[in-house]
Amino acid sequence: MGQTIEGKTAIITGAGSGIGRATALQLAKEGVNVGLIARTESKLEKVASEAAEYGVKAVIAPADISNAEEVEYAVKKLHDELGFTDILINNAGIGVYGSFLELDPEEWKRTIEVNLYGTYHVTRAVLPQMIEKDSGDIINISSSSGLKGTAGSTAYSASKFAIQGMTEALMQEVRRNNIRVNTLNPSLVATELVFGDDLEEQDKEKYMQPEDLAEYMVSQLKLHPRIFIKQSLQWATNPF
Repeated sequence: MGQTIEGKTAIITGAGSGIGRATALQLAKEGVNVGLIARTESKLEKVASEAAEYGVKAVIAPADISNAEEVEYAVKKLHDELGFTDILINNAGIGVYGSFLELDPEEWKRTIEVNLYGTYHVTRAVLPQMIEKDSGDIINISSSSGLKGTAGSTAYSASKFAIQGMTEALMQEVRRNNIRVNTLNPSLVATELVFGDDLEEQDKEKYMQPEDLAEYMVSQLKLHPRIFIKQSLQWATNPF
């Protein structure tokens, strides 16, 4: 038998759109109270309003996750209003592509600051709550580019490979605290981050949808606490 997640509290980063938005709404459907973090307040407000329709608490905390002080303030706000965090979905990230020599060094640095340090900042702010409670789930959204590098993705792949190592090491540290830490590694997902406005509506259906990943995460979270999936890779069946 699995477990119910109704009544738990989750923090989702990058919650204003794409995978983050879909995950927040899927969790809300399951009766999970949600704390929403992203840079754009107007987007967060819209998602919070949608989530609240399921009868759960939905609180927003705008922040740039690459900024440790903003993250600490945001997590404290969510803790004050929602209580202890049971679930953390580290989803926020950026994708910058280009050949190694042509990519602007500042863009390279920014990719690491958001994707790697951002995940670190949020996890470091939330983890003490989980350790105190002696339970929790942390899901880090990496990428298939974090398992295999490709031409033109040096910055993005570097940040996502780093997420893999950080996740595995942390998983080993906190298993004794009944905290599950794992990565999801999706290939192409039909989001603005990947395609922008380049895809026609009918073409988007060929690719993985944010809702697909949201449903998958919920199924993982419902597993009995004695088991978890350390790492998984998600692919669309036939997008070609």
